[in-house]
Amino acid sequence: MPLYEFRCGEGHLSEALLPMSSTTRERQCPECENTAKRLVSAPAVRSLNPALTNAIDSANRSAYEPQVHSSLPSSPGAKSTPVSHDPRHRALPRP
Repeated sequence: MPLYEFRCGEGHLSEALLPMSSTTRERQCPECENTAKRLVSAPAVRSLNPALTNAIDSANRSAYEPQVHSSLPSSPGAKSTPVSHDPRHRALPRP
């Protein structure tokens, strides 16, 4: 449920949890009991996962600052092919 802010004519601020479907624009001020009107305020936005934030930023940057690569990226789990220096291996058939 969203948290809405209300301000009365005396300047008292109050908050109320109301369903999003609520059409309530006015309520009674809890301090002075005058009519308080609902304010337009910024939403409380949670921060994203840092990995997701970096991915979004990278995607946005690539639109106007594409990265230039001069070689293929190496895969982190790939192992290089072992090279044997044993002279007996030279006599083995090659694929």
